[in-house]
Amino acid sequence: MSSLTLAGLGQKVGHELGVSGWVKIDQARIDAFASCTGDHQWIHVDVERSKQESPFRSPIAHGYLTLAMVAPLAMEIGVVPTDAAAGLNYGIDKVRFLAPVPAGARVRLRVVLAGLEPREGGQVIMKTQNTLEVEGSEKPALVAETLALLLPAAGARQ
Repeated sequence: MSSLTLAGLGQKVGHELGVSGWVKIDQARIDAFASCTGDHQWIHVDVERSKQESPFRSPIAHGYLTLAMVAPLAMEIGVVPTDAAAGLNYGIDKVRFLAPVPAGARVRLRVVLAGLEPREGGQVIMKTQNTLEVEGSEKPALVAETLALLLPAAGARQ
């Protein structure tokens, strides 16, 4: 459970907020993502063709699937302060896809608090540096600078 609070966030800027557990990105998850998005490119969903023709010799996860893993893994870490009513996606300043995630690989998220921008009513925009690591790989799958709008709980408004 996270011990972060809105008042204490300023002391955490520049520090790691945590590391998630490992999550397997299996073919079933890749296929489900393809079904949800309509992105059925063979390099993701055609196992036999990928084994033969892909430079990776197996299917790989969609880049946007790996990006979609940032939010739930950040929630696992507990990046939303305990006294916030909610943390809403506010945007992404930068994303780089650095290494493929082969079907069956495990990933985890490492989050660093990069900055804070106070807003009216006690709201805060929190910028985090997110690194999605691939087990056994020297390169991360992605790095992303994300923004979250933190809404204070009703009694915490300033």
